[in-house]
Amino acid sequence: MKILMVSLLKRKVDPEISAARPRMIYELIKQLQKKGHEITLIGTGDSQIPGVKIIPVIKKSFVELPVFENPFYAETAYLVKLAKTLENISGEFDVIHNHTYPEFINLLVDENLKSPMVTTVHAQMTSETDEALSFFPNSKLIAISESAKSLARKAKIWRVIYNGVDTELYQYKEKKEDYLLWIGRLGKAKDDKGNFIDAKGVRWAITLAEKIGCNLKISGNVEDIEFYNKDVKPHLSEKVKFVSPISTEQPLAKEEIVELMQNAKAFLMTVNWEEPFGLVMAEAMSCGTPVIGFKRGSVPELVKDGVTGFVVDPDKGIEGLADAYKKLDSIKPTDCRHHIEENFSVEKMAKNYEKAYVDATQGEK
Repeated sequence: MKILMVSLLKRKVDPEISAARPRMIYELIKQLQKKGHEITLIGTGDSQIPGVKIIPVIKKSFVELPVFENPFYAETAYLVKLAKTLENISGEFDVIHNHTYPEFINLLVDENLKSPMVTTVHAQMTSETDEALSFFPNSKLIAISESAKSLARKAKIWRVIYNGVDTELYQYKEKKEDYLLWIGRLGKAKDDKGNFIDAKGVRWAITLAEKIGCNLKISGNVEDIEFYNKDVKPHLSEKVKFVSPISTEQPLAKEEIVELMQNAKAFLMTVNWEEPFGLVMAEAMSCGTPVIGFKRGSVPELVKDGVTGFVVDPDKGIEGLADAYKKLDSIKPTDCRHHIEENFSVEKMAKNYEKAYVDATQGEK
Protein backbone atom coordinates (compact mmCIF):
# COMPACT_ATOMS: atom_id res chain seq x y z
CA MET A 1 0.00 0.00 0.00
CA LYS A 2 1.00 3.61 -0.51
CA ILE A 3 0.59 5.15 2.94
CA LEU A 4 0.79 8.84 3.84
CA MET A 5 1.79 9.55 7.44
CA VAL A 6 0.60 12.99 8.51
CA SER A 7 2.98 14.01 11.25
CA LEU A 8 3.06 16.73 13.88
CA LEU A 9 4.77 20.08 13.30
CA LYS A 10 5.79 20.58 16.92
CA ARG A 11 8.59 18.01 16.65
CA LYS A 12 10.52 16.24 13.93
CA VAL A 13 10.51 12.49 13.34
CA ASP A 14 13.89 10.79 13.11
CA PRO A 15 15.73 7.76 14.56
CA GLU A 16 16.96 9.68 17.63
CA ILE A 17 13.71 11.34 18.72
CA SER A 18 12.64 10.46 22.27
CA ALA A 19 9.23 12.16 22.57
CA ALA A 20 6.43 9.59 22.58
CA ARG A 21 4.29 10.69 19.61
CA PRO A 22 7.07 11.08 16.99
CA ARG A 23 8.79 7.98 18.36
CA MET A 24 5.64 5.95 17.85
CA ILE A 25 5.33 7.30 14.28
CA TYR A 26 8.93 6.35 13.55
CA GLU A 27 8.59 2.82 14.95
CA LEU A 28 5.33 2.24 13.07
CA ILE A 29 6.90 3.38 9.80
CA LYS A 30 9.86 1.05 10.30
CA GLN A 31 7.56 -1.93 10.79
CA LEU A 32 5.35 -1.04 7.82
CA GLN A 33 8.43 -0.76 5.62
CA LYS A 34 9.42 -4.29 6.63
CA LYS A 35 6.00 -5.41 5.42
CA GLY A 36 6.67 -3.87 2.01
CA HIS A 37 4.54 -0.73 2.22
CA GLU A 38 5.61 2.53 0.58
CA ILE A 39 5.59 5.35 3.12
CA THR A 40 5.53 9.12 2.63
CA LEU A 41 5.56 11.55 5.56
CA ILE A 42 4.19 15.09 5.50
CA GLY A 43 5.45 17.22 8.36
CA THR A 44 8.67 19.04 9.22
CA GLY A 45 11.54 19.45 6.80
CA ASP A 46 14.06 18.28 9.40
CA SER A 47 12.37 14.88 9.73
CA GLN A 48 14.62 12.09 8.46
CA ILE A 49 13.53 8.48 8.05
CA PRO A 50 15.51 6.10 5.82
CA GLY A 51 13.52 5.13 2.73
CA VAL A 52 10.72 7.63 3.38
CA LYS A 53 9.89 10.64 1.20
CA ILE A 54 9.40 13.78 3.31
CA ILE A 55 6.95 16.46 2.22
CA PRO A 56 7.88 19.55 4.27
CA VAL A 57 5.22 21.98 5.45
CA ILE A 58 7.73 23.90 7.57
CA LYS A 59 11.54 23.90 7.43
CA LYS A 60 12.06 22.87 11.06
CA SER A 61 9.85 21.77 13.94
CA PHE A 62 8.31 24.41 16.21
CA VAL A 63 10.60 23.45 19.10
CA GLU A 64 13.69 23.89 16.89
CA LEU A 65 12.73 27.34 15.58
CA PRO A 66 13.19 30.71 17.29
CA VAL A 67 10.10 31.91 19.14
CA PHE A 68 7.56 33.48 16.79
CA GLU A 69 6.44 37.05 17.49
CA ASN A 70 2.91 35.64 17.79
CA PRO A 71 3.23 31.87 18.34
CA PHE A 72 -0.51 31.18 18.21
CA TYR A 73 -0.96 32.83 14.82
CA ALA A 74 2.23 31.37 13.35
CA GLU A 75 1.62 27.81 14.50
CA THR A 76 -2.04 27.75 13.49
CA ALA A 77 -1.09 29.21 10.10
CA TYR A 78 1.27 26.30 9.49
CA LEU A 79 -1.36 23.83 10.67
CA VAL A 80 -3.82 25.27 8.15
CA LYS A 81 -1.14 24.91 5.47
CA LEU A 82 -0.67 21.28 6.53
CA ALA A 83 -4.39 20.53 6.28
CA LYS A 84 -4.76 22.15 2.85
CA THR A 85 -1.62 20.44 1.52
CA LEU A 86 -2.99 17.13 2.77
CA GLU A 87 -6.26 17.82 0.98
CA ASN A 88 -4.45 18.58 -2.30
CA ILE A 89 -2.23 15.46 -2.36
CA SER A 90 -4.63 12.96 -0.76
CA GLY A 91 -5.47 11.20 -4.03
CA GLU A 92 -1.88 10.01 -4.46
CA PHE A 93 -2.16 7.45 -1.63
CA ASP A 94 -4.16 4.36 -0.74
CA VAL A 95 -4.64 5.39 2.88
CA ILE A 96 -3.74 8.31 5.15
CA HIS A 97 -2.74 8.05 8.81
CA ASN A 98 -3.19 11.27 10.78
CA HIS A 99 -1.00 11.86 13.85
CA THR A 100 -1.01 15.67 13.86
CA TYR A 101 -0.89 17.66 17.08
CA PRO A 102 -3.71 18.57 17.64
CA GLU A 103 -5.48 15.65 15.99
CA PHE A 104 -8.70 17.44 15.04
CA ILE A 105 -7.07 20.02 12.72
CA ASN A 106 -6.90 17.66 9.76
CA LEU A 107 -10.41 16.39 10.43
CA LEU A 108 -11.62 19.74 9.07
CA VAL A 109 -10.72 18.49 5.57
CA ASP A 110 -11.45 14.79 6.12
CA GLU A 111 -14.60 14.76 4.01
CA ASN A 112 -12.73 16.38 1.11
CA LEU A 113 -9.95 13.81 0.99
CA LYS A 114 -9.75 11.49 -2.01
CA SER A 115 -8.44 8.59 0.10
CA PRO A 116 -9.60 7.22 3.46
CA MET A 117 -7.92 8.58 6.60
CA VAL A 118 -7.55 7.09 10.06
CA THR A 119 -6.64 9.33 13.00
CA THR A 120 -4.78 8.20 16.09
CA VAL A 121 -5.75 10.31 19.09
CA HIS A 122 -2.51 10.48 21.07
CA ALA A 123 -3.62 13.24 23.44
CA GLN A 124 -5.49 12.92 26.70
CA MET A 125 -9.23 12.77 26.11
CA THR A 126 -10.21 15.95 27.93
CA SER A 127 -13.75 17.30 27.72
CA GLU A 128 -12.55 19.94 25.24
CA THR A 129 -10.84 17.37 23.00
CA ASP A 130 -13.84 15.08 23.24
CA GLU A 131 -16.20 17.83 22.13
CA ALA A 132 -13.95 18.90 19.25
CA LEU A 133 -13.64 15.33 17.99
CA SER A 134 -17.41 14.82 18.27
CA PHE A 135 -17.93 17.27 15.38
CA PHE A 136 -16.52 14.59 13.06
CA PRO A 137 -18.69 11.47 13.59
CA ASN A 138 -17.70 9.98 10.21
CA SER A 139 -13.96 10.18 10.86
CA LYS A 140 -12.15 6.98 11.81
CA LEU A 141 -10.75 7.80 15.26
CA ILE A 142 -8.36 5.40 16.98
CA ALA A 143 -7.82 5.56 20.74
CA ILE A 144 -4.56 4.22 22.20
CA SER A 145 -6.21 2.56 25.22
CA GLU A 146 -9.60 1.44 26.43
CA SER A 147 -9.30 4.04 29.16
CA ALA A 148 -8.92 6.83 26.60
CA LYS A 149 -11.88 5.47 24.68
CA SER A 150 -14.02 5.43 27.82
CA LEU A 151 -13.39 9.15 28.31
CA ALA A 152 -14.87 9.92 24.90
CA ARG A 153 -18.40 10.77 26.04
CA LYS A 154 -19.32 12.51 22.78
CA ALA A 155 -16.75 11.52 20.17
CA LYS A 156 -17.17 8.30 18.23
CA ILE A 157 -14.11 6.04 18.57
CA TRP A 158 -13.67 3.63 15.66
CA ARG A 159 -11.32 1.22 17.44
CA VAL A 160 -8.54 0.88 20.02
CA ILE A 161 -4.93 0.12 19.01
CA TYR A 162 -2.19 0.05 21.62
CA ASN A 163 1.22 1.63 21.06
CA GLY A 164 4.18 -0.70 20.73
CA VAL A 165 7.71 -0.97 22.09
CA ASP A 166 10.87 -1.81 20.18
CA THR A 167 11.83 -4.87 22.22
CA GLU A 168 15.17 -5.11 20.38
CA LEU A 169 16.14 -1.69 21.76
CA TYR A 170 14.53 -2.11 25.19
CA GLN A 171 16.31 -5.37 25.85
CA TYR A 172 15.74 -7.64 28.81
CA LYS A 173 18.09 -7.52 31.78
CA GLU A 174 17.49 -9.71 34.80
CA LYS A 175 19.89 -8.30 37.35
CA LYS A 176 18.77 -4.97 38.85
CA GLU A 177 20.40 -2.26 40.90
CA ASP A 178 19.01 -0.68 44.06
CA TYR A 179 17.12 2.36 42.80
CA LEU A 180 13.65 3.38 41.70
CA LEU A 181 13.23 5.27 38.44
CA TRP A 182 10.88 8.09 37.49
CA ILE A 183 10.88 9.58 33.97
CA GLY A 184 8.40 12.20 32.87
CA ARG A 185 7.56 15.79 32.13
CA LEU A 186 7.74 18.64 34.60
CA GLY A 187 4.89 20.63 33.07
CA LYS A 188 4.17 24.32 33.19
CA ALA A 189 0.41 24.12 33.69
CA LYS A 190 -1.05 25.70 36.81
CA ASP A 191 -4.40 25.47 38.57
CA ASP A 192 -6.70 28.39 39.28
CA LYS A 193 -4.73 29.18 42.44
CA GLY A 194 -1.42 29.40 40.60
CA ASN A 195 -0.06 26.08 41.85
CA PHE A 196 1.83 23.80 39.49
CA ILE A 197 -0.14 20.86 38.17
CA ASP A 198 2.06 17.84 38.72
CA ALA A 199 0.37 15.70 36.07
CA LYS A 200 3.15 13.12 35.87
CA GLY A 201 3.50 12.88 39.65
CA VAL A 202 7.16 13.57 40.39
CA ARG A 203 6.22 14.79 43.88
CA TRP A 204 4.81 11.34 44.72
CA ALA A 205 8.05 9.68 43.63
CA ILE A 206 10.19 12.02 45.72
CA THR A 207 7.96 11.69 48.79
CA LEU A 208 8.03 7.89 48.51
CA ALA A 209 11.82 7.82 48.27
CA GLU A 210 12.16 10.09 51.30
CA LYS A 211 9.69 8.02 53.33
CA ILE A 212 11.22 4.61 52.72
CA GLY A 213 14.83 5.79 52.37
CA CYS A 214 15.43 4.28 48.95
CA ASN A 215 17.49 5.56 46.03
CA LEU A 216 15.57 7.41 43.32
CA LYS A 217 16.72 8.52 39.89
CA ILE A 218 14.69 11.20 38.10
CA SER A 219 14.91 12.26 34.47
CA GLY A 220 12.72 14.26 32.15
CA ASN A 221 12.09 17.47 30.29
CA VAL A 222 11.71 20.55 32.45
CA GLU A 223 9.13 22.72 30.74
CA ASP A 224 9.15 25.23 33.59
CA ILE A 225 12.30 25.83 35.59
CA GLU A 226 10.27 27.33 38.44
CA PHE A 227 8.54 23.98 38.93
CA TYR A 228 11.92 22.24 39.09
CA ASN A 229 13.39 24.81 41.48
CA LYS A 230 10.36 24.70 43.77
CA ASP A 231 9.34 21.04 43.80
CA VAL A 232 12.38 18.99 42.81
CA LYS A 233 15.71 20.73 43.42
CA PRO A 234 15.24 21.23 47.21
CA HIS A 235 14.81 17.46 47.62
CA LEU A 236 17.88 16.34 45.68
CA SER A 237 20.45 14.45 47.76
CA GLU A 238 22.80 11.50 47.69
CA LYS A 239 19.75 9.26 47.41
CA VAL A 240 17.42 11.38 45.27
CA LYS A 241 19.17 12.39 42.04
CA PHE A 242 18.14 14.22 38.88
CA VAL A 243 20.27 12.30 36.40
CA SER A 244 19.79 14.33 33.21
CA PRO A 245 20.68 17.88 32.18
CA ILE A 246 17.99 20.51 32.67
CA SER A 247 16.28 20.97 29.31
CA THR A 248 12.80 21.69 27.94
CA GLU A 249 13.19 18.57 25.77
CA GLN A 250 14.20 15.10 27.03
CA PRO A 251 18.01 15.49 27.00
CA LEU A 252 18.97 11.82 27.28
CA ALA A 253 19.53 9.60 24.26
CA LYS A 254 17.34 6.53 23.92
CA GLU A 255 20.27 4.28 24.79
CA GLU A 256 20.79 6.16 28.06
CA ILE A 257 17.12 5.78 28.94
CA VAL A 258 17.27 2.08 28.14
CA GLU A 259 20.20 1.64 30.54
CA LEU A 260 18.33 3.44 33.31
CA MET A 261 15.29 1.24 32.78
CA GLN A 262 17.25 -2.00 32.56
CA ASN A 263 18.98 -1.44 35.88
CA ALA A 264 16.08 0.00 37.91
CA LYS A 265 14.50 -2.04 40.69
CA ALA A 266 11.12 -0.64 39.59
CA PHE A 267 9.67 2.12 37.47
CA LEU A 268 7.29 4.59 39.13
CA MET A 269 4.15 5.66 37.22
CA THR A 270 2.76 7.99 39.88
CA VAL A 271 0.49 9.93 37.52
CA ASN A 272 -2.13 12.43 38.65
CA TRP A 273 -4.00 12.43 35.34
CA GLU A 274 -5.73 10.00 33.01
CA GLU A 275 -2.65 8.84 31.11
CA PRO A 276 -3.84 7.75 27.64
CA PHE A 277 -1.09 5.13 27.25
CA GLY A 278 2.22 5.68 29.04
CA LEU A 279 4.86 4.24 26.72
CA VAL A 280 7.49 4.41 29.48
CA MET A 281 5.67 1.66 31.38
CA ALA A 282 5.86 -0.72 28.44
CA GLU A 283 9.50 0.19 27.84
CA ALA A 284 10.42 -0.54 31.45
CA MET A 285 8.64 -3.89 31.47
CA SER A 286 10.32 -4.79 28.17
CA CYS A 287 13.60 -4.41 30.07
CA GLY A 288 12.28 -6.79 32.75
CA THR A 289 11.60 -3.96 35.17
CA PRO A 290 8.31 -3.99 37.11
CA VAL A 291 6.07 -0.93 37.33
CA ILE A 292 4.43 0.58 40.40
CA GLY A 293 1.67 2.90 39.28
CA PHE A 294 -1.50 4.56 40.40
CA LYS A 295 -4.78 3.18 39.11
CA ARG A 296 -5.34 6.01 36.65
CA GLY A 297 -5.80 6.07 32.89
CA SER A 298 -4.15 3.17 31.08
CA VAL A 299 -2.06 1.93 34.02
CA PRO A 300 -4.34 -1.07 34.79
CA GLU A 301 -4.32 -2.03 31.07
CA LEU A 302 -0.54 -2.13 30.79
CA VAL A 303 0.43 -3.42 34.23
CA LYS A 304 -0.74 -6.90 35.30
CA ASP A 305 -1.25 -6.32 39.01
CA GLY A 306 0.86 -8.70 41.05
CA VAL A 307 2.54 -10.14 37.93
CA THR A 308 4.41 -7.32 36.15
CA GLY A 309 4.12 -4.78 38.95
CA PHE A 310 1.48 -3.27 41.18
CA VAL A 311 -1.53 -1.06 40.49
CA VAL A 312 -2.11 1.15 43.51
CA ASP A 313 -5.36 2.83 44.55
CA PRO A 314 -4.60 6.59 44.46
CA ASP A 315 -6.58 7.02 47.69
CA LYS A 316 -3.91 4.94 49.45
CA GLY A 317 -1.26 7.42 48.36
CA ILE A 318 2.25 7.00 49.74
CA GLU A 319 1.23 4.10 51.98
CA GLY A 320 -0.06 2.21 48.95
CA LEU A 321 3.14 2.88 47.01
CA ALA A 322 5.27 1.84 49.99
CA ASP A 323 3.33 -1.42 50.39
CA ALA A 324 3.88 -2.19 46.71
CA TYR A 325 7.60 -1.50 47.07
CA LYS A 326 7.82 -4.09 49.85
CA LYS A 327 6.40 -6.75 47.51
CA LEU A 328 8.72 -6.14 44.54
CA ASP A 329 10.71 -9.32 45.17
CA SER A 330 7.61 -11.34 44.22
CA ILE A 331 7.72 -10.03 40.64
CA LYS A 332 9.66 -12.08 38.06
CA PRO A 333 11.50 -9.95 35.47
CA THR A 334 10.79 -12.60 32.83
CA ASP A 335 7.04 -12.13 33.34
CA CYS A 336 7.43 -8.42 32.66
CA ARG A 337 9.29 -9.09 29.43
CA HIS A 338 6.89 -11.77 28.16
CA HIS A 339 3.91 -9.51 28.87
CA ILE A 340 5.29 -6.83 26.55
CA GLU A 341 6.37 -9.27 23.84
CA GLU A 342 2.88 -10.74 23.72
CA ASN A 343 0.81 -7.57 23.99
CA PHE A 344 2.74 -4.36 23.33
CA SER A 345 5.42 -4.98 20.71
CA VAL A 346 5.94 -2.75 17.68
CA GLU A 347 5.22 -5.78 15.50
CA LYS A 348 1.78 -6.22 17.03
CA MET A 349 1.08 -2.49 16.77
CA ALA A 350 1.97 -2.49 13.06
CA LYS A 351 -0.16 -5.58 12.42
CA ASN A 352 -3.18 -3.93 14.04
CA TYR A 353 -2.70 -0.72 12.07
CA GLU A 354 -2.24 -2.65 8.84
CA LYS A 355 -5.63 -4.27 9.42
CA ALA A 356 -7.14 -0.86 10.19
CA TYR A 357 -5.82 0.48 6.86
CA VAL A 358 -7.35 -2.40 4.93
CA ASP A 359 -10.67 -1.99 6.75
CA ALA A 360 -10.64 1.76 6.07
CA THR A 361 -10.05 1.25 2.34
CA GLN A 362 -12.92 -1.23 2.28
CA GLY A 363 -15.21 1.26 3.96
CA GLU A 364 -15.75 -0.67 7.19
CA LYS A 365 -17.75 1.39 9.66
